[in-house]
Amino acid sequence: MIKFTEFTLQRGHKFLFQNADFIIHKNQRVGIVGANGCGKSSLFSVILDQLHLDGGEFSIPKELTISHVKQETPALDESAIEYVQMGHQQWYQITQSIKQAEASEDHEKLSHLYADFESIHGYEVNANAAKLLAGLGFSETEQQKPVKTFSGGWRMRLNLAQALISPSDILLLDEPTNHLDIETVIWLESWLKNYDGTLLLISHDRDFLDSICNCILHIDNQQVKTYSGNYSFFERARYEQQVLQNQQFEKQQQQVKQLESFIDRFRAKATKAKQVQSRIKSLERMTQIASVQLSSPFTFKFKPLTKKLSNPLIKLEEVGFAYEADKAIFNQLNFTLSTGDRVGLLGYNGSGKSSFIKLLTKQLKVNSGIVNINPKLKIAYFAQHQLEQLNTEQTPYEFIYQIDKKASEQQIRDFLGSFAFMSGQLDNKADCLIKHFSGGEKARLVLSSLVYQQPDLLLLDEPTNHLDLEMRNALAFALQQFEGALIVIAHDRYLLNSITNRFYLVENHNIREFDGDLTDYNQYLSQQKKLAQSIEPSDSKENGTDRSSVDKNPQRLDKKAQRQQDAIRRQQLQPLQKKLKSIEKSMHRYQSELEEVEPQLLDNDIYQANNKDKLKSLLQLQSTAKSKLESLEEQWLDISEQIENF
Repeated sequence: MIKFTEFTLQRGHKFLFQNADFIIHKNQRVGIVGANGCGKSSLFSVILDQLHLDGGEFSIPKELTISHVKQETPALDESAIEYVQMGHQQWYQITQSIKQAEASEDHEKLSHLYADFESIHGYEVNANAAKLLAGLGFSETEQQKPVKTFSGGWRMRLNLAQALISPSDILLLDEPTNHLDIETVIWLESWLKNYDGTLLLISHDRDFLDSICNCILHIDNQQVKTYSGNYSFFERARYEQQVLQNQQFEKQQQQVKQLESFIDRFRAKATKAKQVQSRIKSLERMTQIASVQLSSPFTFKFKPLTKKLSNPLIKLEEVGFAYEADKAIFNQLNFTLSTGDRVGLLGYNGSGKSSFIKLLTKQLKVNSGIVNINPKLKIAYFAQHQLEQLNTEQTPYEFIYQIDKKASEQQIRDFLGSFAFMSGQLDNKADCLIKHFSGGEKARLVLSSLVYQQPDLLLLDEPTNHLDLEMRNALAFALQQFEGALIVIAHDRYLLNSITNRFYLVENHNIREFDGDLTDYNQYLSQQKKLAQSIEPSDSKENGTDRSSVDKNPQRLDKKAQRQQDAIRRQQLQPLQKKLKSIEKSMHRYQSELEEVEPQLLDNDIYQANNKDKLKSLLQLQSTAKSKLESLEEQWLDISEQIENF
């Protein structure tokens, strides 16, 4: 059990926590959420004894082992698999001692060491390390490469593998999905569900939180509040609390006005002195209820398109592309994009998703084939490298002014305010130098420039990295209203489900439309993994390919056998999928009822005496809908898990 009592933590002049009380219980799966800069990562630093409290108490049983992801990876000569094995410290220490004992021929010591090795299941560590690396996207060949040959993102995966292989009672993960593709996120999600310990997870991926967590720890206004359930339950419960708090605030304000009015009217009358003093004391004793701002700090949206473009917007015919002559990324690629297409790209890291988008922006040139792009098409492109290319000596105001020098100062400041870059004495982010910005603020600024350009086509490569949940929700909402076409790469499944209407799978040097949603894609990945595992290693070596290439190129498998297995599986899954759709239909009905009822309950007039019966009816409808919805959600989760594990 991890316990914080009157927990106070200050960084510089800013208080992150003030007199906060909360407890994390054994084997809880806790999602830690809150705005960027609220103190989530600092909380981890306290648990790891890297930061010390400025007030209060923190306690954790000394015998508990904590595992976390290191932020730096040295450029080592050791192979990737050796580096991961080193994360199992007991295993590593014993193996080093065995080497020393063998060199000195100390047989008695060796017998004890081998017993210790057996007790920690040491013979399984190599296989476990290989499984972790395979799950995180490393091929068998890559597992043997030196650590120093990998880029920063892949080194972070190695650090994650080290944290996962380490035996632990508590696992701390701070944004573990940031450097992963959607396929690896799905694998990690499955691994964490089977983790036997207390999990503390910082994440801005709501689907990831929903799938794993059974408790949400929300940091807000230097305080911490815990909620039972996953992120969706937390979001709903918090909204209800905010609505209730605002109702209580308005009621209290009426009481305050009445008390103040009485005091002002009768303060000078001696006959009313006792009552006046009584009301003054009532005011002093009254605990002030704060008003809650229910709306998001982000209010941006895309403007309606003013021109109609002829189709197709983009057409690729028989396109070939390779960075090196003998390493083709695409062969005979055909692709067409039309008005209204909202495409999500699926596929493993390295399959060519980002390269495909760069071909459309003409940052890369094709080696063969034809690329036709409507000359009137206005394209806006977002990628993570653009954050590093910002002029850090500029301010957000200067950044937008460079895009549109004809805009007035007030227009630019109003626009920046919609992205929470405010202009004012208390918060003047619009005039702050970009070099002082966090990664999330830089990403938000680059995204703001895309919105400002009013494009016909958006190309988004992992747009949600570094963004907090509030901004992710605002971005998803704005993109839902966007009238143009879009192509997006993202590991954020909530965003993909919210803004796309079709998926394309990038694999085997080509792109093909994927017939299904992300649930189907999850099942597809699971099926391909099972099929690949059924092939003996010798089969792979005979045809000159390793098993990792089979995993990432499933079309090399026998197509007839695959179609037969697909057909059998679809038939077996049909009853579950039919039931799932029926539940989703019912959930939609009750959700619609709540959306209809709750705005009426926010209306102050409903609480008047003459609306008593209507209020009672609405509250009954709300209670019934919530109860039904919670029951249906549990059924939906249960059946979804059955389908996932089929």
